[in-house]
Amino acid sequence: MARAALSTYVQTVKTARWEYSTRPVYGWGDVKSKQKSTAGWLAAFPVFEPHWQICMAGGLSTGWIEWDGERFEFENAPSYSEKIGVQCNVFKGASGEVALTAAGGLRQLAGLADNYENAALVGVHYGGNFYEFVPWNGTVSWEISQWGYWHISAENNQNMVELVATAEEPGTPLRAPTLEAGLVTACKDTCYGDLTLQLWEKTSDGKKGKLILEVTSNMAALEVGGGPWFSTWKGTTSMPELLSSALQVPIDVENFFPVPFLLVHNRSGTSL
Repeated sequence: MARAALSTYVQTVKTARWEYSTRPVYGWGDVKSKQKSTAGWLAAFPVFEPHWQICMAGGLSTGWIEWDGERFEFENAPSYSEKIGVQCNVFKGASGEVALTAAGGLRQLAGLADNYENAALVGVHYGGNFYEFVPWNGTVSWEISQWGYWHISAENNQNMVELVATAEEPGTPLRAPTLEAGLVTACKDTCYGDLTLQLWEKTSDGKKGKLILEVTSNMAALEVGGGPWFSTWKGTTSMPELLSSALQVPIDVENFFPVPFLLVHNRSGTSL
């Protein structure tokens, strides 16, 4: 459990214990389909490590957490298992389970010192379906302040999505791994963000069509990291058409690479 000694609005305690089990609801894909690699089939190559892999976008947990001797019991509480830039699975305005995952950052290009590219994604699970927005199937754009404001929009061939999140709390500074100094205070989180999420079908002329989902939350997990930041970060990520087409080819990596040690396990570690 992360220590929050630098925050003025939360309490640091001597002990924390927990015991609970989680039943996955959403992984990274349609509920009744084989789950996807978050970074596409190229994630099998070690040159791309560390990869982005969302193992569980949403689940239901039952058990207890004990905070400084006070026990909190819960049953089928919405939960997730990744550290990510924007995440939320507690919404008002929809029936059934909804899970939002959004992340992005600067990614160093393999073999090219001091060369970076924008990388980002948005994933929405709703009604058993997965709506994926990644650079190889569309574009992702964002405007992120130093703290307190997140605006992300994305589109692919079938859908468009937009989310706006704000945080009035000052946030909790947390340690994160860095190349320069190891594990140091390098990100800031809150789990009390206000968020609005909208998802549309896309019309043939590229405009917003039928509204699929419109929900709000006051329990969004929000994060910024890296830096130091001195101004609002605006960016857009997309991919050259040739590489985009290649990444959309349905390659079964497990059959493509029969030798187990060639496969690299994915892990998430991204920040907006």
